[in-house]
Amino acid sequence: MNRLEVIERAKQWLHPSFNEKTRAEAQRMIDENGQELLEAFHKDLDFGTGGLRGIMGVGTNRVNIYTIGMATQGLANYLKKSFTDETNQPIGVAIAHDSRNNSDIFARKCAEILAANGFEAYLFESLRPTPELSYAVRKKNCKAGIVITASHNPSEYNGYKVYWEDGAQLVPPHDNNVITEVRKITTPDQVKTDYRSWNIIPLGIETDRNYWDSIASVASEQHESNLKVVYTPIHGTGVKSIPQVLDLLGYQHIEVLADQEIPDGNFPTVDSPNPEEAAALKLAIDRAQNVNADLVLGTDPDADRVGIAVKDNEGKFVLLNGNQTAAILVNYMLKKWKNSGGIDGNQYICKTIVTTELLTEIADHFGVKTYNTLTGFKWIAELIRKKEGREKFIVGGEESYGYLIDDFVRDKDAVLSSVMICEAAAEAKKAGSTIYNELLGIYRDIAFYKERLISITKKGIEGSSEIQKMMSELRSNPPKTVAGMEVELLRDYQSQEELNLFNHSIKGIELPKSNVIQLVLKDGSIITARPSGTEPKIKFYLSVKGDKLKSIEAFEASNALLESKMDALVKDLSL
Repeated sequence: MNRLEVIERAKQWLHPSFNEKTRAEAQRMIDENGQELLEAFHKDLDFGTGGLRGIMGVGTNRVNIYTIGMATQGLANYLKKSFTDETNQPIGVAIAHDSRNNSDIFARKCAEILAANGFEAYLFESLRPTPELSYAVRKKNCKAGIVITASHNPSEYNGYKVYWEDGAQLVPPHDNNVITEVRKITTPDQVKTDYRSWNIIPLGIETDRNYWDSIASVASEQHESNLKVVYTPIHGTGVKSIPQVLDLLGYQHIEVLADQEIPDGNFPTVDSPNPEEAAALKLAIDRAQNVNADLVLGTDPDADRVGIAVKDNEGKFVLLNGNQTAAILVNYMLKKWKNSGGIDGNQYICKTIVTTELLTEIADHFGVKTYNTLTGFKWIAELIRKKEGREKFIVGGEESYGYLIDDFVRDKDAVLSSVMICEAAAEAKKAGSTIYNELLGIYRDIAFYKERLISITKKGIEGSSEIQKMMSELRSNPPKTVAGMEVELLRDYQSQEELNLFNHSIKGIELPKSNVIQLVLKDGSIITARPSGTEPKIKFYLSVKGDKLKSIEAFEASNALLESKMDALVKDLSL
């Protein structure tokens, strides 16, 4: 789209159907006629398979009440088509939001539009964790759910995620069908706004308590535990559930970090509210060191991801990555199931294709099956739905700090995950061990893997083009060797083919198409390239495997060897 076309598109936002503040901002950008105008109006904000996510502001390529409203009307239209045989009773949709700026406004707008369409809009009275929204969809027998969040993105972002009646994010065919309906809504005039207030039904403490009780049914009470925890919600929604559930289970020594306790969409104490980043947990770690805590927990703004820090054997707090935390949770849950006599060969765990193969080896160790899915918890939720009643899901995880235990929620759940991390730590402490030593024990008894994620940010129009070019180059001209090691397999999830470069055989990949390329080296190292679906980034996931530890004391030397191996991969790939 050229600049004149962009200006004409922006002028449409001067129409009286837009509020005065929006018209004034559009006029300012038109008058300045700069890069800001281009970025805001050069395209429509993509309603992708995960919903909307983008920078807040005025424009077709921004998150605002108009783009949110048009998306909601498109969703409403699809729900009417999907549930035509149930028109005698209103269609229910649950709605939640996180602590981001404008999230409450956007959530209310969604509720009003759905009510105007004759639906029952179950609107949480204030901010709530995303997993509780997933829970509420099923609890209230809703046909869909909406959560207003941009997860762990910086403060200028917001987003809109849609859930289906099973409490899971949209998957085919519903995702593409919703997108089709949303794209038919081209102006705010097509959005229904004349609603009846009684069609908006508040959700509050009753739903909270049901959700907390479901979590407590999976966990063990800890009234005698002396585990000391510092928890930070990083100015997000976790403060509405995690301390409450831990208190319900009898934990006596949980401190919520005062500096980051108050929900605040500006996230004033961090550059990014992402528990994957060390800086986001620094204040909590400093506090934990001062009060001699055992464990640090930190959740992102919508409380679906959790990061942890634990004491090493020298008493220093170290951050665990998502793969390591997943390994601890999988190992703990399977051990718990085994000790209760629950494993009979009909259970499984689930992980994504970019998550450590250590989880597979742990599951094998306990005689439990492992299933792989594409990146994104919606695929894990879809698998749970397909296997419901035939095989029992125990635990699932992805390297990006998202985990799920049991199946009453159908999305990653940092509330339940935090509770079970605390339980694993409490049980280790009772036995005279630590979470850190439990991880090293896995490396000693089962397998030792090491992973690294490298994210390359490419913002704006040019950045998107550069990311596409990088994937095209890797796909058409993959390296024959990396760090002196031959590439054995090329997996292209876009073409759904795996090519063996040694014997030139090809076999299919039984997963949906996805823009992901995976290189498997002769020594078992794995390199995966994947553009982010929610951020202007291309991500490279690296995994290497070492020998089992001969002893816990051998960790440092063995870890250094794998670090050097990883460094060689990074250097050769010029990452």
